Amino acid sequence: MHKGFVHSMESFGSVDGPGIRFLIFLQGCPMRCQFCHNPDSWKTGVGEEWSADDLLDKAERFKSYWGDKGGITVSGGEALMQIDFLIELFEKAHQRGINTCLDTSAQPFRKEGEMFEKFERLMAVTDTVLLDIKHINDEEHRKLTLHSNKNILDCARYLSDIHKPVWIRHVLIPGITDKDEYLQQLRSFLDTLTNVERIDILPYHTLGVYKYEKLGIPYPLQGIESPSKDRIDHANAILQK
Repeated sequence: MHKGFVHSMESFGSVDGPGIRFLIFLQGCPMRCQFCHNPDSWKTGVGEEWSADDLLDKAERFKSYWGDKGGITVSGGEALMQIDFLIELFEKAHQRGINTCLDTSAQPFRKEGEMFEKFERLMAVTDTVLLDIKHINDEEHRKLTLHSNKNILDCARYLSDIHKPVWIRHVLIPGITDKDEYLQQLRSFLDTLTNVERIDILPYHTLGVYKYEKLGIPYPLQGIESPSKDRIDHANAILQK
């Protein structure tokens, strides 16, 4: 039996997967996205410790709100950092007839070795994946997150190969991801996938800035405003076509 380190929970998520969902945010993330609004979720090995059964017992209190499509969504941090716990949680959820959704940026994914074996096992009990593609350009992705996007795009291709339903999420940041060339490149990449059910443009916001101040970390995107409605509509016109 594994224990999971949990950052926080929400009882009624309406945008994090199909239907109404119970959201579990796991602690720990390898990425350092400049726009991250939860820098307090980066550290590993901290947070509240939960067993899979106790979490599912808590989630099931809200089952009457889920309807046909709802269930649990596990996010982060980066949920794949605790993949052993995640496998146990989702296997037990499926035994209880609970729909499962994984929200991930897929940075820990590798298409080889033990990680891949575990990921295959996880996908056997995952109903939907919300895949965050931070930046389509590898060099810009490294600047934005301190990591390459190659294994992330590998994960997207693998999910397409196994026909796993995917929702793509993409944060629109003025001057960084909000450039036509990058939006067109992302659209071209998505055209190669066969499993994308939905594409969500998430407008950049500064709601997490106070957490940086509290933690004494300089905020990396100082001075960048949220995108205008016109730019959001423009990005949607490119990505949703």
